[in-house]
Amino acid sequence: QLLCDMADCRVAKDTITYNAAISACEKGGEWGGALHLFREMSDGRVARDTISFNAAVSASEKGGAWCCALELFREMTLDHVERSTISYSAAVSACEKGGAWRQALRFLCD
Repeated sequence: QLLCDMADCRVAKDTITYNAAISACEKGGEWGGALHLFREMSDGRVARDTISFNAAVSASEKGGAWCCALELFREMTLDHVERSTISYSAAVSACEKGGAWRQALRFLCD
Protein backbone atom coordinates (compact mmCIF):
# COMPACT_ATOMS: atom_id res chain seq x y z
CA GLN A 1 0.00 0.00 0.00
CA LEU A 2 2.81 2.37 0.89
CA LEU A 3 4.42 2.02 -2.54
CA CYS A 4 1.09 2.87 -4.16
CA ASP A 5 0.77 5.92 -1.93
CA MET A 6 4.24 7.01 -3.01
CA ALA A 7 3.18 6.98 -6.65
CA ASP A 8 0.09 9.05 -5.82
CA CYS A 9 2.35 11.64 -4.19
CA ARG A 10 4.72 11.54 -7.17
CA VAL A 11 7.55 10.11 -5.09
CA ALA A 12 9.74 7.85 -7.21
CA LYS A 13 9.93 4.17 -6.29
CA ASP A 14 13.55 3.06 -6.30
CA THR A 15 15.65 0.09 -5.26
CA ILE A 16 15.80 1.22 -1.63
CA THR A 17 12.04 1.66 -1.24
CA TYR A 18 11.33 -1.66 -2.94
CA ASN A 19 13.92 -3.43 -0.78
CA ALA A 20 12.32 -2.02 2.36
CA ALA A 21 8.86 -3.14 1.22
CA ILE A 22 10.07 -6.62 0.24
CA SER A 23 11.81 -7.01 3.61
CA ALA A 24 8.68 -5.86 5.43
CA CYS A 25 6.61 -8.46 3.56
CA GLU A 26 9.18 -11.13 4.34
CA LYS A 27 9.18 -10.28 8.05
CA GLY A 28 5.38 -10.17 8.07
CA GLY A 29 5.08 -13.63 6.53
CA GLU A 30 3.71 -12.30 3.25
CA TRP A 31 6.07 -14.15 0.93
CA GLY A 32 3.68 -13.85 -2.02
CA GLY A 33 3.63 -10.08 -1.63
CA ALA A 34 7.41 -10.00 -1.38
CA LEU A 35 7.76 -11.92 -4.64
CA HIS A 36 5.17 -9.74 -6.35
CA LEU A 37 7.14 -6.62 -5.43
CA PHE A 38 10.41 -8.28 -6.47
CA ARG A 39 9.00 -9.11 -9.93
CA GLU A 40 7.46 -5.65 -10.17
CA MET A 41 10.94 -4.18 -9.83
CA SER A 42 12.12 -5.71 -13.09
CA ASP A 43 8.81 -4.91 -14.81
CA GLY A 44 9.21 -1.28 -13.76
CA ARG A 45 12.89 -1.24 -14.66
CA VAL A 46 14.06 -0.73 -11.09
CA ALA A 47 17.50 -2.22 -10.46
CA ARG A 48 17.51 -5.33 -8.27
CA ASP A 49 20.57 -5.68 -6.05
CA THR A 50 21.92 -8.23 -3.60
CA ILE A 51 19.57 -6.97 -0.89
CA SER A 52 16.55 -7.33 -3.19
CA PHE A 53 17.44 -10.91 -4.04
CA ASN A 54 18.30 -11.82 -0.45
CA ALA A 55 14.96 -10.54 0.81
CA ALA A 56 13.08 -12.42 -1.93
CA VAL A 57 15.04 -15.65 -1.34
CA SER A 58 14.46 -15.37 2.43
CA ALA A 59 10.75 -14.67 1.95
CA SER A 60 10.39 -17.72 -0.31
CA GLU A 61 12.32 -19.89 2.10
CA LYS A 62 10.23 -18.77 5.08
CA GLY A 63 7.05 -19.30 3.06
CA GLY A 64 8.01 -22.90 2.34
CA ALA A 65 8.55 -22.21 -1.36
CA TRP A 66 12.04 -23.65 -1.36
CA CYS A 67 12.10 -24.33 -5.13
CA CYS A 68 11.32 -20.67 -5.76
CA ALA A 69 14.04 -19.63 -3.32
CA LEU A 70 16.59 -21.74 -5.20
CA GLU A 71 15.42 -20.38 -8.55
CA LEU A 72 15.94 -16.83 -7.28
CA PHE A 73 19.36 -17.76 -5.94
CA ARG A 74 20.36 -19.05 -9.39
CA GLU A 75 18.84 -15.97 -11.02
CA MET A 76 21.34 -13.80 -9.16
CA THR A 77 24.12 -15.10 -11.39
CA LEU A 78 22.09 -14.51 -14.55
CA ASP A 79 21.42 -10.92 -13.46
CA HIS A 80 25.10 -10.42 -12.55
CA VAL A 81 24.20 -9.72 -8.93
CA GLU A 82 26.87 -10.57 -6.38
CA ARG A 83 25.94 -13.22 -3.84
CA SER A 84 26.67 -12.53 -0.19
CA THR A 85 26.94 -14.71 2.89
CA ILE A 86 23.26 -13.96 3.50
CA SER A 87 22.43 -15.20 -0.02
CA TYR A 88 24.15 -18.53 0.59
CA SER A 89 22.67 -18.87 4.07
CA ALA A 90 19.11 -18.32 2.80
CA ALA A 91 19.63 -20.76 -0.09
CA VAL A 92 21.07 -23.45 2.20
CA SER A 93 18.19 -22.92 4.64
CA ALA A 94 15.72 -23.33 1.76
CA CYS A 95 17.46 -26.58 0.78
CA GLU A 96 17.18 -27.80 4.35
CA LYS A 97 13.45 -27.11 4.44
CA GLY A 98 13.00 -28.88 1.12
CA GLY A 99 15.14 -31.85 2.08
CA ALA A 100 17.54 -31.00 -0.75
CA TRP A 101 20.79 -31.49 1.15
CA ARG A 102 22.75 -32.44 -1.99
CA GLN A 103 21.84 -29.12 -3.54
CA ALA A 104 22.98 -27.35 -0.37
CA LEU A 105 26.35 -29.07 -0.65
CA ARG A 106 26.65 -27.95 -4.29
CA PHE A 107 26.10 -24.33 -3.25
CA LEU A 108 28.78 -24.61 -0.64
CA CYS A 109 31.24 -26.10 -3.14
CA ASP A 110 30.69 -23.31 -5.72
